[in-house]
Amino acid sequence: MSALTPPRAGARSSGFTLLELLVVMVIIGLLAGYVGPKFFNQIGKSEVKAARAQIDGLQKALDQYRLDVGRYPSTEQGLAVLVAKPADEPRWAGPYLSKALPKDPWHNDYQYRSPGEHGEYDLLSLGRDGRPGGEGEDADLTSW
Repeated sequence: MSALTPPRAGARSSGFTLLELLVVMVIIGLLAGYVGPKFFNQIGKSEVKAARAQIDGLQKALDQYRLDVGRYPSTEQGLAVLVAKPADEPRWAGPYLSKALPKDPWHNDYQYRSPGEHGEYDLLSLGRDGRPGGEGEDADLTSW
């Protein structure tokens, strides 16, 4: 059969009809609508877990600092003393963190106060929204 010859009656051309393509698109849309929110929910949970792990690591570094220096850093000194030696601290034996001071998973600084309202120090992340309070991923993550 040449390219100019029309197809025979009863011969079926290969390819998909518009209806078949629309059915496939609807199925893909339904799957994406079901799987997408569950996937993004897992991302939020992993950010919360990462923040909790970072707070735990910072607590251990603060405890090591206290063992060496005899006290926790002041609010004014902040967490920076875990990576850089203060000029007025001869017993500093750091750095107490192997890398730079981390930001929380939402790219905000961790909040540190010493003395704290809930213990010798307060260490917290303000969560995804960066504001005090909140629920779910927006909730504050604390060391107490």
